[in-house]
Amino acid sequence: MTADSHNYFVKDPDAILDYTVDWLNWLCSDTIVTGTWVVPAGITKISNSITTTTCSIWLSGGTNGMSYNLTNRIITTGGRNDDRTVSVMVREK
Repeated sequence: MTADSHNYFVKDPDAILDYTVDWLNWLCSDTIVTGTWVVPAGITKISNSITTTTCSIWLSGGTNGMSYNLTNRIITTGGRNDDRTVSVMVREK
């Protein structure tokens, strides 16, 4: 799933899914070298991966009714550093 224009995802507490931030429009001709995630307590990062234009994270858990702000931090080949924060709202589906 890719973040929509509101930068949030909805996740069931029992789901184990991947979520992606697409940096393509911001990057122009630059590319991502590193991409890390800052994840708060209460939701579990299983793994993460990057391409030259996207950063993905696999999540599990979370408490029904809670929202978690996750920060995706990148560094590009051109030396740019930036963050995007997305919210994961945990809701029973």
